[in-house]
Amino acid sequence: MLDTKIQGAKVVDGTGAPPATGDVGIRDGRIVATGVVDEPARETIAADGALVTPGWVDVHTHYDGQVTWDETVDPSASHGVTTVVMGNCGVGFAPVPKGGEQQLIELMEGVEDIPGTALHEGMPWGAWETFPEYLDFLASRTYALDIGAQLAHGALRNYVMGQRGRDNEAPTAEDLARMSELVEEAMRAGAVGFSTSRTIGHRSIGGDPVPGTFAEADELLALAQAMERAGSGVFELIPASTIGSLETLGGEKYSLEQEFELIKQIGRVGRPVTFTTVQIPEFPDTWRDYLRGAAEENAKGANLRPQVASRPIGFVTSLQTYHMFQRRETYLRIADLPLEQRVEEMRKPEVRAAILKDADVPVNEPGAMANIHGLLGEVAPFLFPIGLPIDYEPDPSQMLAGRAARENKPIAEVVYDFLLENGGDSFAILLGSNYMAGNHDVIHEMLSDPHTVTGLSDAGAHVNLIFDAVAPTYQLIHWVRDRSRGERLPIEWIVRKQSQTNAELYGLHDRGTLEPGKRADLNLIDFEGLSLGALEVHRDLPAGGSRILQPASGYLGTWVNGVRTRENDRDTGARPGRLARPTAA
Repeated sequence: MLDTKIQGAKVVDGTGAPPATGDVGIRDGRIVATGVVDEPARETIAADGALVTPGWVDVHTHYDGQVTWDETVDPSASHGVTTVVMGNCGVGFAPVPKGGEQQLIELMEGVEDIPGTALHEGMPWGAWETFPEYLDFLASRTYALDIGAQLAHGALRNYVMGQRGRDNEAPTAEDLARMSELVEEAMRAGAVGFSTSRTIGHRSIGGDPVPGTFAEADELLALAQAMERAGSGVFELIPASTIGSLETLGGEKYSLEQEFELIKQIGRVGRPVTFTTVQIPEFPDTWRDYLRGAAEENAKGANLRPQVASRPIGFVTSLQTYHMFQRRETYLRIADLPLEQRVEEMRKPEVRAAILKDADVPVNEPGAMANIHGLLGEVAPFLFPIGLPIDYEPDPSQMLAGRAARENKPIAEVVYDFLLENGGDSFAILLGSNYMAGNHDVIHEMLSDPHTVTGLSDAGAHVNLIFDAVAPTYQLIHWVRDRSRGERLPIEWIVRKQSQTNAELYGLHDRGTLEPGKRADLNLIDFEGLSLGALEVHRDLPAGGSRILQPASGYLGTWVNGVRTRENDRDTGARPGRLARPTAA
């Protein structure tokens, strides 16, 4: 007898095959039958035409700290994700020398905007030192989904080289031999990859570039060779110049063209390579060179996978998170008031006038995300109000600059008044990379490329600035069902992109499709009713840290290893998720 049978569904199986009406049978955590399934089951669910898909595999998350205290792994679990890959961008928490957690916390806080207080108080420091010990600790816990961990270059350099590694000095031969040994050890222990960041935009809370930012080719190639000896792992890389020239930080050391030459060298070692690929203002066409170059290398036997986003990289502003007035002297005097009282104070004419004319008070920590107030001030005219439902491909005429022109007011006054709307519960967003033309045509081209993988959700990170963890849900809503300003994409293409394609890249061959023998990781979705709710600020991190969440509606059920973890958009309390290690093809 089957454990579960989902009957009469619209099945999109993750292989790229078009949708087909059918059933899915589950027994002992595996899919055992599809199509017309006559075998009886302990539980039969009438799908009534609802969509059945594999569970989503999100390959770009930063749950490295959160998974040590939290079993729910939200926001991913509530958006149909059944496997996450963390340890991206060269930052992570293992290996860590005894008593040396502060340096790694400062890296994660600066690069990924995760409150350092939450990491200090929430993580059980001392429970591991080496990367295999970190994996063993994770393997002892249970989750609402599966987690895969990558070894981060920043943590590795810090562990082997100490201050020299953090200062981005070149490794000695002994350093490199030791790092290579630890990379091979981590891959053999079950790491799903190795990550590094090469952009000076990624900095610790103290303003220092991530260890490994300026690593020369010989260092990276030696670490890739260690991975190849282990026969496992993906090499994940954030190229220099990916987020612009960053002249205010001294400029990037390497160009995108130089970076791609390095990516090709790493790929020729033998391991799969995935790397951030976005369109940015300074280099609006170079992303096409990356796609073309990856195709050419892959035709020669490499496995280069440009990692693309499903929507523009967007920075959010609100009174409850970051905003352009947060460092002004008058505002700082009321910043700790509850929201309702703060809004009341800010509406007073004398307070409004003072805040608008105040100068900014400097931030003590140069790498702190609090410095984002300066950027938000510079880009204020280009902010879009966020309504409900949220329009993620708005016409440029909707920017706050248009409101300023219509009301004949300075942009700072317009932003100030906007932030006070709805009792201080208003959000605006800057649509940056991938929105150069004011539409999503560039993203459509990236997603359509057969060599790309979808990622860059940053789930678990940038908790008060970016909320792209909802990307798996968004892809179905926008790219398959609702897009009105350009071409859409077939449902079978989008489903395969965020299930089989990502699972196979990371060596998780036991999942990603609804085929007999595969793990029963799947979603049952009310496709027509699928929606994203309003942004919400939750203060549920350790030490009272806050984060932006956006709920989804329409997930009738999510199963992990055959166990139902979500029912009608609610957590069932089941925790079948475990540490995921690469599996045989």
